[in-house]
Amino acid sequence: MKIHRLISILLFLESNGTMKAKEIAEKLEVSIRTVYRDIDTLSESGIPLTATTGPNGGVMLMEGYSVAISDMHDDDLFNLYLSGIGIHPDKKSEMALKINNALLKLQKNMSAKKELQAMRNRIYMDDQPWWGEAPRLLYIDQMMRAVFESKILEIDYQKVDGTVSTRYIHAYGVIVKRLNWYIVAYCERSKAVRTFKCERVVGATLKTEGFIFPNEFSLEEYWKKSKQVFLNTCAKEEYFPVVLQLNKRDMGLLDEQEVLHLTGKDETITATINLYGYEQAANAVMKLIAHVEVLEPAELRGFVKRELAGLLDRYKGSVKR
Repeated sequence: MKIHRLISILLFLESNGTMKAKEIAEKLEVSIRTVYRDIDTLSESGIPLTATTGPNGGVMLMEGYSVAISDMHDDDLFNLYLSGIGIHPDKKSEMALKINNALLKLQKNMSAKKELQAMRNRIYMDDQPWWGEAPRLLYIDQMMRAVFESKILEIDYQKVDGTVSTRYIHAYGVIVKRLNWYIVAYCERSKAVRTFKCERVVGATLKTEGFIFPNEFSLEEYWKKSKQVFLNTCAKEEYFPVVLQLNKRDMGLLDEQEVLHLTGKDETITATINLYGYEQAANAVMKLIAHVEVLEPAELRGFVKRELAGLLDRYKGSVKR
């Protein structure tokens, strides 16, 4: 697991001083590329690592820094693990505070605090997407507790059309794909394992009753096998493919979209994205229309043409004062 590698790297560096990435890779039996990624993760978490080149060079901790691993408890290591795999929940949530506390414990014995603060003042990470807002995970603390305490969770789940249903679920695990969080759970209503998008959970209550986690269940295998099925069948009522054409430099517009198909020729990209329904698609494409051309469906392309014609008519005449 990645948390074991992160802790091992810190202990190696504290015990041995300077180490080459190749040495660390050999000890951990991983690739050098993996070690570099882990070092990047530690640096982004606030651990003051430095590197030098040359025959005697390598990676080292900033002078005066101690990792203080012995002061960390199991929950600290778990929260550091979440940070290590790139999980950064809403900053006001209980989980975010625990992750921050775990990182602070790693830094408690460092004497060069001014140097670290100076480094932080020179690096700023903006995790907000360019277009729209990052998903709001209002009940992520309850969902994570349900997963790790094996407690039944009552959720109010909202579909794209606004309808809300109450479900009782046995939370088997959490999937984080880019900025999107999903909870995989056995749904008592459906009597089957289902995938729920966490941002659509508009209410959650942790019950006192527990459930037994099936030993034969593998979260990774379930996700790999069901990912395409989830996109194509679980979201049938929310399936509205839209074909767009855009310049390659504007590819960032697709970051927060559910991309179904992507082709490119020279600098032109043709993308098929799922916009879930006609009304949502109409609202979404008008926000992007300065950068994309709607090719299909014909009804949506016709809507855009009418909207643009109306805007053009509005600007034809002179300004009335």
